[in-house]
Amino acid sequence: MAKSNSNVAMYLNLLLLLSLLLILNMAESRLFLSRHAKARTLTPTCVNIYGAEEGDTCFGITQAFNLTSDFFNQINPNLNCDQMFVGEWICVNGFLS
Repeated sequence: MAKSNSNVAMYLNLLLLLSLLLILNMAESRLFLSRHAKARTLTPTCVNIYGAEEGDTCFGITQAFNLTSDFFNQINPNLNCDQMFVGEWICVNGFLS
């Protein structure tokens, strides 16, 4: 009878140790992922657009619509300011989500 009690105690101790190791492993993996996870990419949503006219520049458009350069670039991620063409649609009001 004493031998079966010691076997049960040994298995319970082993189960407790494995549970502890599993919990520690999960905690470490969460810490590792939070440090090395990629930053969430924000998606621009345009509310108002402007059709580029001859002589327009990105700087001129930001000034005309009272936008910061950073925000203008965020809501127009594919805009190449060096190759802007007449009639190109440019977002002048929007948000990131």
